[in-house]
Amino acid sequence: MAVKKHSPAKKVSFGEAVEEVEAILARLEAEEIDIDDLSREVKRAVELLKICREKLEKTDSEVRELVSDLETQAAAVAEDHTTEAEDPPF
Repeated sequence: MAVKKHSPAKKVSFGEAVEEVEAILARLEAEEIDIDDLSREVKRAVELLKICREKLEKTDSEVRELVSDLETQAAAVAEDHTTEAEDPPF
């Protein structure tokens, strides 16, 4: 089996990491990984899974912050409309 050179961990996109983990798992399930390469492949899969988890957590945090900002803005707009409705038009 040819030894595949891996790209640096931090430069891997989420999609690439998932694809590589799936490829490693497929080779494991098909028993295509030589015992001499097994440890290296498992370490790589673990490294990629950590990267995926970090990216998911970062994205989750960013999305939650964006949603919170939107909710804050919506509440401010709703409050402005409530205040305008209470003020007499004269």
